[in-house]
This record gives sequence, structure tokens and C-alpha cells, in this order.
Amino acid sequence: MTLDRRVTPARPDLAAAHLQGEVTAARYVEGRNQRVAVGAAPLRGEPRPDASLFTEALFGETFTVYDEHEGWAWGQLATDDYVGWLPLAALTASGAAATHRVAALRSFVFPGPSIKLPPEDLLPFNARLTVVREEGPFAILDSGGFVHKAHLAPIDRRESDMVAVAERFLGTPYLWGGRTSVGLDCSALVQMALDACGQAAPRDSDMQFASLGHAVDINPAALQRGDLVFWKGHVAIARGDGNFLHANGFAMAVTIENVEATIARIVAAGEGEVLGVRRLD
Repeated sequence: MTLDRRVTPARPDLAAAHLQGEVTAARYVEGRNQRVAVGAAPLRGEPRPDASLFTEALFGETFTVYDEHEGWAWGQLATDDYVGWLPLAALTASGAAATHRVAALRSFVFPGPSIKLPPEDLLPFNARLTVVREEGPFAILDSGGFVHKAHLAPIDRRESDMVAVAERFLGTPYLWGGRTSVGLDCSALVQMALDACGQAAPRDSDMQFASLGHAVDINPAALQRGDLVFWKGHVAIARGDGNFLHANGFAMAVTIENVEATIARIVAAGEGEVLGVRRLD
């Protein structure tokens, strides 16, 4: 059986205990669940700060730790099963279930009930929070921080238009592996927009192509709002008006581009034809 190492917590020297019998490793370990305690933490390919950025773990997400090495934790992110190394300092013990999510593109955490205080952290869109009480316009988190209630939504309140959600990220810089409005990549834009609508999505574009929705005609004229258009290593969101919305390295930002012109540009650059279109169910 071929396993995708991006989402399989297994190395030659160590693997998750539940994989015993499926993969070969020197030893098998029961993981311990931790919670991401900073706005966004880098999940890297190796336990060092200059290693490649696989993705980002967001505040409140669960990370299962299987190994530690010199201030880093190796494990798996529960949100999309991605495996890699997180800074240990970014993790804390798991707590009560999340009650809210950040509905603004980003929101500051203050040490007290005043916007004039120096903020302690910056929370990204879709961060999961546990609110224990309210004080005036502020929600007080179980970690002790104060977040403005105007930036939050109950955890069970969902958006209805993933395209409109994605459009909020217009102008956000392109960042390979990024998942926030500070910087994100094409598949993260899709993942974040769908998450806000209550639909889980894999992390990478090839995974999304294989699992989201159903295949429809590639004809650009037949694209509907919310259709996902895939190339090898790239995905764009159709707006239903002859344009795409996507995070792309060409503009180094989230931009809106004409469908036919974009397809022609990508082909002319030698980056391949459209692989297919998926319509969300």
C-alpha cells in the first residue's frame, strides 16, 4: 500500500501507534493531543526555523504530538491531517471545545478590556476560540486574552457563499504554505473559504482535485460560481462572471483574472493545460 507521507505520521524510526501493521518503523508511539496557542505557527519539513514551510497551524487547532526534538514537536494537524514539525512553544494542553471562530480576516488579542493596550497576538480568520465570558464589547478566552466580539462568530454559524468569503482575501500576498491573510497559497484560499462555510477540505490542490465535489465540463463558458478549476499544482475559483479568483505566484497576490486570458497565460508559460473542473456538491 502506498501512503501519502504528507498526511501519514510515519518515519523509518517512528510512527503513530495506529499505523502498526500498515507501515514499518523502529517503534510505534501513542500521540498526545495539544492545542495551537499562537495566532499561526509554521509547520515545517524539518525541526529548524529555516526549513521549508509545509503549511501553518492556526490558533485553536489540534496537533497530535508523536516526537520532540530540540524545541520542536513532530506530529499531525487534525484539521487536514498534515504532518510536520511545529515549534513546541506554539503548543499548549488541550482545553474545552471551541465556542467561536474568528470571522474577521484577523483580530488582535489584548491583555485586558481596552483596545489601547498593546496587543499580545494576532488571530487569523477561522481560528478556533473558547470564550468563557464576556465583558462589554470583549470576549474573554480560556487562555485569558480579550478579543473584540465584533470579530467573532459562534462556531456553528456558517457562511453561505464560499466565493464571497474568498474575495475578502483580495490583495493578500502569495505565500507558499501560508494559510492566513498575512500570506497564503492557492489551495489554502480554497480551504479557508470552504471551512468558513462548514465544509472541510484537504490542504493541497491535488488532494482537493481528488476529493472535492464532482467533475464537470472544462469549457470556460460553462463555469458556474464556486467551480474549482485545477492545473497541476494550482487551483482557481470561478466567480461565475467570466473571471477567476486565485492566489497566484504570477501576481504574488490573491487576484481576479479573466478565465480565458488566465488559461492562455498559464499554457503560454509552459505550466500546462487545465486538468479538470470540480463542482461542489
